[in-house]
Amino acid sequence: MRNVALGLAVLLLAGAGHVAAGGKNVVELDNLKSDAPASWKPGKADNKFRAYQFTLPKATGDKEDAELVVFHFGPGGGGGVEENVKRWKSMLAPPQGKTSDDVSKVEKFKVGDVPVTYVDVQGTYLFKFPPFAPNAKVTPKENFRLIGVVFDSEKGGPYFMRLTGPQKTVEEHKKEFDNWLKAFK
Repeated sequence: MRNVALGLAVLLLAGAGHVAAGGKNVVELDNLKSDAPASWKPGKADNKFRAYQFTLPKATGDKEDAELVVFHFGPGGGGGVEENVKRWKSMLAPPQGKTSDDVSKVEKFKVGDVPVTYVDVQGTYLFKFPPFAPNAKVTPKENFRLIGVVFDSEKGGPYFMRLTGPQKTVEEHKKEFDNWLKAFK
């Protein structure tokens, strides 16, 4: 029985793909690595374009956790930077009387030699499932925040990171997210 349990544990860890020795959540993008915070719960990527996904625990008072997904569509895939910025901004409706530009911020910087575009937008999340189905039901989720990152590595990228969740929860994890992003080496 002990051997069966040990075997199952080894299989589970091997299947996780990004859990390294010592229980660290290591994310690798084109030979650049960064350890995700221990509080981020890795999940099994549920489609071929999701390279990694994590659940970030909800903040006190919030109804749901945040989700971080790292997408990879292959070299040159996934659309251009501006196209993704526009899509991410359109996923959240701004408060009445405001535009998406009023409630978003776009920054460009480098992580090592990798150009990064960082989008931070707040509003009502227009959750759509399935995401690309033309007649998918849209569920509005108020007071949400989305941080989107185009990690434009030349070797096999770009990679697209999307952290989505209640504003308070995303704010609670923003510093560790930023530190994780900037730690890729």
